[in-house]
Amino acid sequence: MKKIIAFTFCAFAGTAAFAALPPLTPEQAEAAALTKAKAAYGDRVGAYKLCLAQNKVADQFRVPGTPAPGACTAPPPFTPPVAAAAPAAPAAK
Repeated sequence: MKKIIAFTFCAFAGTAAFAALPPLTPEQAEAAALTKAKAAYGDRVGAYKLCLAQNKVADQFRVPGTPAPGACTAPPPFTPPVAAAAPAAPAAK
């Protein structure tokens, strides 16, 4: 029973803490987008290297006469995300 009460209390406290966070500044949002893009690119590079390793092992155990494993596609070079355009100022009357 104590564990349930403690879990409930922590859940409510955690929700209140996340709800009180201020919005990100444009610089922080841009940094977060760059970090997200770098992580996604790292995942693509990792998948490519895994594909190469799997093909190397498959070639070692391939029986002659069977088709070779599929080719791996190398990811393109990393390009940072384009920053969002600043909102246009309202026209003066």
